[in-house]
Amino acid sequence: MLNFARGRSQTRSTRSMPFAGMEYHDPKRKSNFVGKILMAAALTAVCIIMLKQSPTFGTPSQFSRHEEGVTHVLVTGGAGYIGSHAALRLLKESYRVTIVDNLSRGNIGAVKVLQELFPEPGRLQFIYADLGDAKAVNKIFSENAFDAVIHFAAVAYVGESTLDPLKYYHNITSNTLVVLEAMAAHGVNTLIYSSTCATYGEPEKMPITEETPQASQQAKGPTFINLFSRYVPINPYGKAKKMAEDIILDFSKNSEMAVMILRYFNVIGSDPEGRLGEAPRPELREHGRISGACFDAARGIMPGLKAGFLPHERFQRPGLNDDLSFHMLNNDASFLGEKGHLMYMIKGTVNFFVTTVFFNQVKGTDYNTHDGTCIRDYIDVTDLVDAHVKALQKAQPSKVGIYNVGTGKGRSVKEFVEACKKATGVDIKVDYLPRRPGDYAEVFSDPTKIRRELNWTAQHTDLEESLKTAWRWQKAHRDGYGAS
Repeated sequence: MLNFARGRSQTRSTRSMPFAGMEYHDPKRKSNFVGKILMAAALTAVCIIMLKQSPTFGTPSQFSRHEEGVTHVLVTGGAGYIGSHAALRLLKESYRVTIVDNLSRGNIGAVKVLQELFPEPGRLQFIYADLGDAKAVNKIFSENAFDAVIHFAAVAYVGESTLDPLKYYHNITSNTLVVLEAMAAHGVNTLIYSSTCATYGEPEKMPITEETPQASQQAKGPTFINLFSRYVPINPYGKAKKMAEDIILDFSKNSEMAVMILRYFNVIGSDPEGRLGEAPRPELREHGRISGACFDAARGIMPGLKAGFLPHERFQRPGLNDDLSFHMLNNDASFLGEKGHLMYMIKGTVNFFVTTVFFNQVKGTDYNTHDGTCIRDYIDVTDLVDAHVKALQKAQPSKVGIYNVGTGKGRSVKEFVEACKKATGVDIKVDYLPRRPGDYAEVFSDPTKIRRELNWTAQHTDLEESLKTAWRWQKAHRDGYGAS
């Protein structure tokens, strides 16, 4: 016999039972599902009521509205070396600060330091964005009530600019245009532009004043037939900055915008309290400042770079296929090798002037200077930031101010190396050889105008002290902002 009772004796399932391609659901399950929906709706309604009862509900962000007595400054490139120090100074003086940076050269660690120092609402915000993205920039301006812009953001290695000039024209010239257009569209009428003395090309007279002709002023007359003459900024970095300045100046002629352009020399030092410092990305160290080269030599950093002289004063950087002419990398680029030695090149301590250190050698001890070596102008980052703040405070509608920011007193290559030895306590070995043709004996600024009009004078002029301050931060942050 067939046992039909067996199937009936099993407990009935509460699962959905398919039949002829259709599915019939258990009524109890449907009821539970509806209940959950009703519960979720009720909770949402309660949350909305609570939010509406909150005093801050519907109130726009403090950054999105103008507030009497508070100046809201957009600091582009505020995660970088100079920009972060400027943001720190502004925050200390009760400015409201928005940092915009794409972190291609900046450090999020610097931003975190600032956020920890100024955690109060409405003091500081960081926005990750690329100034080359016009839509993103316009969105930032539409969502924030800026009173002024300090425009630092820029790639700034002369040597690199000769290798990748298009990057520099995009990043400096084009991005400045994007910022300027956004300012005009959203009624932000104060611009402090961070420029460089590289815009002067190779001036014939020293010291450099604001009246020293730039390329467009000297490149006149029927005799000007060589576009790459000495009177033009001799690298894409200087050219891109000059183009950006021209755009700003042309726009200002028919605008009420207050414009300040600061052209500065070689920046050294760091925050005296040790909160911020310079931390270039490892892959960019070879393009860095002469102070960074000295510090790296003192620390015994070994990037694995080796080189020798190539014919016709050419050399090849390991990892690159391009031979680079000696005159092409006229920046304070540094290449390091054996501990305690400066190797490859340390050049251009004023961005566009080649100095005299090459393959752990200083070329030129017979210049008409007090010790026979080239003299350059160094500005402490604390003083540089002070100049930007004073420029911001003195900016006037429909007015343009252009200022060189330097100490007015140069330091020789020998003095710099000796100061670095004392600051680090390491005997950095450098060989002194005969001079190389084309180097200027002295390059420095005349700070008369900025002293007279902005009441600014460099205060941190002791080279060794500035280097000591920077060295303390370097020792405490061997991996930059990654570790302390």
